[in-house]
Amino acid sequence: MTNELTVRRSAGLAAFVGAMMISGGVASTAAIAQEVNLYTTREPGLIKPLLETFTAKTKIKVNAVFVKDGLAERVAAEGARSPADVLMTVDFGNLVELVDKGVTQSLDSAVMKAAIPEQLRDPAGHWFALSMRARIVYASKERVKLETMTYEDLADAKWKGKICIRSGQHPYNTALAANMIARSGEAVTETWLTGVKGNLARKASGGDREVARDILAGICDIGVGNSYYVGLMRSGKGGPEQKKWGDAINTIMPRFKGGGTHVNASGAAIAKNAPNKASAVALLEYLVTDEAQAAYASIDFEYPVKANAKVDGIIAELGKLEPDSTPLLDIARNRRKASLLADKVGFDN
Repeated sequence: MTNELTVRRSAGLAAFVGAMMISGGVASTAAIAQEVNLYTTREPGLIKPLLETFTAKTKIKVNAVFVKDGLAERVAAEGARSPADVLMTVDFGNLVELVDKGVTQSLDSAVMKAAIPEQLRDPAGHWFALSMRARIVYASKERVKLETMTYEDLADAKWKGKICIRSGQHPYNTALAANMIARSGEAVTETWLTGVKGNLARKASGGDREVARDILAGICDIGVGNSYYVGLMRSGKGGPEQKKWGDAINTIMPRFKGGGTHVNASGAAIAKNAPNKASAVALLEYLVTDEAQAAYASIDFEYPVKANAKVDGIIAELGKLEPDSTPLLDIARNRRKASLLADKVGFDN
């Protein structure tokens, strides 16, 4: 009987302490000061050096959980007992989805506001971009002598049969079309998509690196791809074959007429029920320091969101990035319209 009572009392004490930790009571203070739980759709290994440096500086342990799909759904299902403190995604559309699902909370941080341009963060402070990749033009070194162009130029009939691109339904391309909708409206974007489709050298398919591959093979002369793939290819991280693809292309930093270059962004938010909010804020504010921003650039060949942060040498060779001023939130809100337009013009047919 004594043993049974002891077990019951121990279990009750454990439950009480657990409840206090979940509710943010006094018992959770030590845990909050010592750890932060990160749910991320980005492979933790890719940002491991960043997290290790953060821990070394702050003594706050980062518990990283990789969530390949359904991040918003998972956190919503976990509800008030969710252990998630920071939610990190590789696409800003997913950041907006987190807000729409009601699983984030607002953060009013002078540090974040000072480091991140207004169009790259949520107006209400629910999410923040941490790194960028530009949607650029790959061009054959042998067959194309061109240094500048606009996104609108991709629909020019002079490129008929000469463009390679991945699916019009891929998030990279729906975001680009959504940016155009936000700037110029649906009618202009539909005409543009029709023009680009008419210029395709092959079916819209594959990935951005395959665009470079097909340019080398002579299937197309120009194509559209993300900037960081150039870094992956030319650095040799994708293997010797992909290095040949990257070395076979020149890159052009396109702009919208009267605007800047379209960017996608990775970013993060604080979970609505974060049990370790103070540590979560500390992690986000560290990720916009000069040190962390430079690390983002060197690890993933992405652009820092913080002005004047160091850019990787391979990416710096692509030219100065001047992101379009269209707020990411406006682009995200137009993605469904962009997807419907791609279907309407039969972009992938």
